[in-house]
Amino acid sequence: MNEIDPALLRGMTRSRRDALRLFGLAGAGLGLAACGVKGQKAAPAKQSDVQKYWNGKTKHGHVNFANWPLYMDKGRTPLKQFTKETGIAVTYREVIQDDPSWFGKIQPQLQANQSIGYDLMVITNGVSFTKLTELGYLVPLDHSKLPNFTKNAGAAYKNESFDPGNVYSVPYQTGITGIAYDPTKTGREITSLADLWDPKFKGKVGMLSDIQEIGNFGMMAIGVNPEKSTPDDWKKAGAKLQEQKAQGIVRKYFDQDYIDALTRGDIWLSMAYSGDIFQQNLSEKSNLKFVLPQEGGTIWTDNLTIPKTAENPVDAITLMDYFYRPEIAAQLAEIVSYVTPVPGAKDVLTAEAAKATGARQKTLQTLAASPLIFPSDADYARLRHYRKMTTAEEQQYNTVFQQITAG
Repeated sequence: MNEIDPALLRGMTRSRRDALRLFGLAGAGLGLAACGVKGQKAAPAKQSDVQKYWNGKTKHGHVNFANWPLYMDKGRTPLKQFTKETGIAVTYREVIQDDPSWFGKIQPQLQANQSIGYDLMVITNGVSFTKLTELGYLVPLDHSKLPNFTKNAGAAYKNESFDPGNVYSVPYQTGITGIAYDPTKTGREITSLADLWDPKFKGKVGMLSDIQEIGNFGMMAIGVNPEKSTPDDWKKAGAKLQEQKAQGIVRKYFDQDYIDALTRGDIWLSMAYSGDIFQQNLSEKSNLKFVLPQEGGTIWTDNLTIPKTAENPVDAITLMDYFYRPEIAAQLAEIVSYVTPVPGAKDVLTAEAAKATGARQKTLQTLAASPLIFPSDADYARLRHYRKMTTAEEQQYNTVFQQITAG
């Protein structure tokens, strides 16, 4: 694997997560009507649909890949290796800034059954992903063409609630939302969501402005699994968050600048994204700690999907499966420092570290040992996904939680 500048990695993490926060707003109420989407929901894919779609499809030697900014090294090292091994050329474009706007851009072509110019695209679990599946805009995957996924994907990624059985997607990268803190300021270990409500830290707590994330934390703080929550649960969680706000415990509802506030000491603990803290400590030699609260944290997943009008689907699914080779997953982990869906990448990083020297050896050792890249089974058991919502439910949800972060 090529050595990557840690400062560049930190920039990658910030850019990717800062864009992703827009998804949490659900596009200010993105819904079927809001996007001008007409028609009925597509019927769930069946095995016969998979066979019908893939029958007769062949390799063309090219794939057009749409991804988020800075989610691959500048040299496109894994993609060049893929081309060398398979003969499939890859046109890679960083054209996805957030899920709602991307959905709005491609929806008219998909509705008209026209090509969007891409064979593979990365979509985060959430509102836009649900719309794409419900409207029949994604190709049902032929798992006989995904042997590396079958063999090497972690158990947590083989039956996620937003896409049971990985009918339409496999993860590209994932991340965790938990709590980051400066132990020199808090004076104690932080272990619970209750710490974010502790009057001792009045004015020193940061919360995220992303309403999906803050809503999830409010629900977990009252003992509710967000994925199974009801509108009544949202109201109770909203009241819990309003209590925190009214008592002056929250200094600010942050977008991405909570990292700087933690480093300066403006805040002592905050809701945080795992990749941010890993890279802050790696590149800036900080000593911030990241913890998954005992009540749980949230996990988001960026997913590889094939749009229904893809011109090169066989090439696309071949690239999908390529990312599930442990050595390639390890490359990506070194590049972007998010949670990898391939546990075997840890052994590759460990072996690479044994052969490396100096700063790179330390970086690889840190990556391989980090629970922010390779969560334990106990950590996965405490992670919660975002709830799937209808358009009406989404509007209710937004009404409750947008008022928390406003003003």
